[in-house]
Amino acid sequence: MSPQEESIAILKQFLLQHNRTHVKYMTIDGIESLARIVLTENNFTYNNKYYRQVKGGAMGSPFILTLANIFMWHWEQNYIDDIFLTWNDSKEKLNRVLQDANGYHPNIKLTHEIGNSISFLDVQISNKNGNHITSVHHKEAAEPYVVPFKSDHPRHIFVNIIRCALLRAFRYSPTLKQFNYERRAIKLMLLYNGYSINSYT
Repeated sequence: MSPQEESIAILKQFLLQHNRTHVKYMTIDGIESLARIVLTENNFTYNNKYYRQVKGGAMGSPFILTLANIFMWHWEQNYIDDIFLTWNDSKEKLNRVLQDANGYHPNIKLTHEIGNSISFLDVQISNKNGNHITSVHHKEAAEPYVVPFKSDHPRHIFVNIIRCALLRAFRYSPTLKQFNYERRAIKLMLLYNGYSINSYT
């Protein structure tokens, strides 16, 4: 969790650095005041005791998610918090770099995976004799679940789910055999979630 006052200062710096003196008719000082209210006025009771959140903000708040991304931008000058890299030096040097990075800020801790095969977002990347081979990474917590066909979502959502799953299989499958395997897995996932065969073919 990011410190509240530091997060507000970074938000102000972010707006100034991007030449924003106003956002929808609101001054930076006004945004700063509202951000302080959102961060510091998170109160709740538990077991008849009154608590106030003193670090971070309310989980699930769209503003807090945006603020967390801006906080990380300040640290890594990037808008994402997932990084993939290859390393050709010694493992000891890499561990020193990671240790230094973890010492940069007390509230930012990096986790990492080192190996010849790792999952990164939705792709599995393997190093086989100096060649990078990709395949689809299936997250156990998420699959085989997608938006059920019986839900009240607009029809284009279901089309997009199928399209995205097939595109992912096409992009990450190194062989036709692997692509066909993924295609069958997609078909089973869709059937499991109430889609008809006609929606897939």
